[in-house]
Amino acid sequence: MAKNKNKSEKREKKKNLAEDSSEAPVSKKKKIAEVSEESATENTKVEPEDPKETEDLTPEERRVLERKLKKERKKEEKRLKREKASLTGETEEEPAKSTAGEQALQYLKRWSKKHPEWKFQKIRQTWLLMNMYDPEKVPDKDFKRLLSYLEGLKGSARETTIQKAEEYMKEQDSHQTQEEPDEQKLDRIREVLQLLS
Repeated sequence: MAKNKNKSEKREKKKNLAEDSSEAPVSKKKKIAEVSEESATENTKVEPEDPKETEDLTPEERRVLERKLKKERKKEEKRLKREKASLTGETEEEPAKSTAGEQALQYLKRWSKKHPEWKFQKIRQTWLLMNMYDPEKVPDKDFKRLLSYLEGLKGSARETTIQKAEEYMKEQDSHQTQEEPDEQKLDRIREVLQLLS
């Protein structure tokens, strides 16, 4: 009986200790949440109001709190900067990203100048081959470069380009009776076929 009583007393002590230890981190977490909520509602100052509240935090909890505060400060700075820019009418200009078409045309220009930095890029070649008949995407001067590039085309890319050009010619012939064909596109198709056939 005495053994059972001792065991039950030990269990109760463990429960009490577990409850006490679980309450402490919760209260610290509550303090962190309260500080972050308070700082989120303030417009300019994003710091804990009472430094005594942070004294009883562990170093890890203090780092977490500092990171949260730093993040909130940065958000507030960005918001103020945006408000200032909207009031003064200034806008942030982001550098324009080059499109696939621009990159492909640059690739073609580098190839034509035989720069040592030119390197074969399958994706650029594919874009050029798919869009070479569109005068808006590939201007006339670039199309002339593209024709000289196509002279060196080999393998399946050459065969596929010939097949697609022939298909486009058939389409244009069938559409000729229904609609007025695009003469510039037809001229480009003919040039490609003459060059590769």
